[in-house]
Amino acid sequence: MTEFTEIHPTLDNYWRAVILFGRNVASYKFALGKSLLEVAAKGTSVVSLSELAVPFSRHLCEHLKGCDKQVTSKSSRFLDECRKFNRGELTETGLVEATAKLGFVNVIDAFHIVDRSEIAVRFFADERAGVGAIRLTDDLFRMAQSYQRRNLPAEIEARWRLVETAWELSLPTSALVVDYDEVTGGLVAQSRLERRKAVAPCRDALNGYQKGKCFYCFADVSVEVGADDLGDVDHVFPHTLRFRIPGSPLAGRINGIWNLVLACQSCNRGAAGKFDSLPALRYVERLHARNEFLIHSHHPLRETLILQTGDDEPARRAFLNEAYRCARTEGGLVGDNWRPVIEHERAFGPDS
Repeated sequence: MTEFTEIHPTLDNYWRAVILFGRNVASYKFALGKSLLEVAAKGTSVVSLSELAVPFSRHLCEHLKGCDKQVTSKSSRFLDECRKFNRGELTETGLVEATAKLGFVNVIDAFHIVDRSEIAVRFFADERAGVGAIRLTDDLFRMAQSYQRRNLPAEIEARWRLVETAWELSLPTSALVVDYDEVTGGLVAQSRLERRKAVAPCRDALNGYQKGKCFYCFADVSVEVGADDLGDVDHVFPHTLRFRIPGSPLAGRINGIWNLVLACQSCNRGAAGKFDSLPALRYVERLHARNEFLIHSHHPLRETLILQTGDDEPARRAFLNEAYRCARTEGGLVGDNWRPVIEHERAFGPDS
């Protein structure tokens, strides 16, 4: 987590550290994150537990309809109340009361804890003991007005979907494989027992770890469909290699998560864009760093990346080096060494 926040330590990156890192035993953190963004938009500093319970319970009830497993424990009194509401056996007032009493027992205390320590900023202060509320901080309000604010709900949703999918399939993470679906532009989870499940839009899943920036030039990108600056899902090793060298190991893995990044429209397809070019070697090194970061951060895509690129760091580095050699020789991309015209302040990856 330190590596993630020490470069470009913005409020939204501290927020992403909370949402993206650490082991999850329940999905309450995601519901609280989405709820905090909603209540912050209203501009009120002091939020009672009853007020917070409205969006918090709504998000959990919605997710329970699609995936009944929202915790790793065998039972949850709070989720049982949410299930009653979904079945029409509990009123909305009853649900809010149950949520205020049962839903926040651990998540408020644990929200700012990442890697067993508290992050450097707080997005709310716990005032349950005094007035039965939380107090939103200026940092949360400032983040709620930032450019990245519009990306954060989608990033939470994507992370939530990946986590609950692994739980729902009731499989060890080593048996879970996530693929990119070119037709839908989303991620699809497929176990080795051939059970498939649509998970999340690819942009939303990738964006948090790129801090809302273009992989190549670090310009801001959006994940909102229809936005003028919507990020493109780009293949670092161009997709055309699938047809240039059919049957090769590289061509067969070209759609893997290991090779997918978000790029701004200018870098991907602008006047001096990458299109089907092979990027300079420094961007392959950046790709390796991104993949290693995902693998070592307990991300649900960890096992997929290991399966696609290698069991350990030397093997994964060797895989990328061989992919680069194959693309330049067998793929005919010898003259390619694309790089963006302008590169903004570095937001992630090695400084090279």
